[in-house]
Amino acid sequence: MAGPDEPGGCEVVLQNPCDYPEAEEPELGRWLERLVAELAPGATSFAVRFASDREMRRLNRAFRGQDHPTDVLSFPGETTPEGRHLGDVVIAVPVARRQAAAAGHPAARELRMLLLHGVLHCLGHDHETDGGAMDGLEAELRERWLPAPCEAEAPGAGAGPGVGDA
Repeated sequence: MAGPDEPGGCEVVLQNPCDYPEAEEPELGRWLERLVAELAPGATSFAVRFASDREMRRLNRAFRGQDHPTDVLSFPGETTPEGRHLGDVVIAVPVARRQAAAAGHPAARELRMLLLHGVLHCLGHDHETDGGAMDGLEAELRERWLPAPCEAEAPGAGAGPGVGDA
């Protein structure tokens, strides 16, 4: 992942303690770095943890009072003397897999959808209180960053804006 001194300037850390293969895809980290660079150009760090249902259930209970796993939790960061930490996102990969199967698309696409959703929350958007503003923004960004599956099958497609630009 890019470090704070590299182009984009944001250190993106991906934790995958359960070794989920979908979260090990090399392009996923590069895609996320580009997404964060575009949406949060001043961020210096961002972290993602790919979790089990058990871990997500525990976190959801502790932070939201809901005793079941959810797909994604976001914890917005703050500015410190070291820079602006965009935040931390936790994704339950088993939930993402089930949602992907129900939607008829690959789990890798679902992870990107959840990462986009989590980044928007870390930027301060809240679909539960904003009257649909976040949903509209997320739909626009999905069109650009997550092309339709048939388009994603083309070589180089699905990587998001900026790929191949010199």
